[in-house]
Amino acid sequence: MQTLLRGFQRLAVVCGAGVLVACSLPMKAIPQQEDFNSAGKFSRMFDASAAQTCEAARRALMSQGYVISTADKELVQGQKSFQPESETHVQVGIRVVCAPESKDGRVSLGFVTALQDRYALKKSNTSASLGVGALGSVSLPLSSSSDAMVKVGSETVVSESFYDRFFALVQHYLVQDLEDVDTDVVQPDKPKPAR
Repeated sequence: MQTLLRGFQRLAVVCGAGVLVACSLPMKAIPQQEDFNSAGKFSRMFDASAAQTCEAARRALMSQGYVISTADKELVQGQKSFQPESETHVQVGIRVVCAPESKDGRVSLGFVTALQDRYALKKSNTSASLGVGALGSVSLPLSSSSDAMVKVGSETVVSESFYDRFFALVQHYLVQDLEDVDTDVVQPDKPKPAR
């Protein structure tokens, strides 16, 4: 009995030492992802109101096949799905926030982030058997398989060229919209000659 008790004590000491060693190991460092500076790739300044900038961003997203889920004068959100391989699915969600930058509201900042979610096809097989007691040990095997898309990763798109192309397209629609506004200005009627 004492031998058994000593065995448990030794086991407890070894387990305790193992826990202390595991807790004292350095944690795996996550690489620094942020680079806070004033020349960010996620924002651009536009010579337009926040509402005009968000409208141009909505048009830019729609022109590239994004489904718009939210659109107002300060926020636009869109999503697009891709299937690069038969068992892989990718969704890109873009969020654009438009904020006035000047007191008169004629200059705005557009902030954009794109989030890419990756999904993979996971197959699961399940089986069961059915036994009927009255007939003895007769079993009927029942099996099924199901497929499901499982999220395997998510990350912010960090490609500077991706954002440059997006902002260039927003600028294209802004110029187009501002030209339309200029041509839509109602000119006063010319005075009619007196008879």
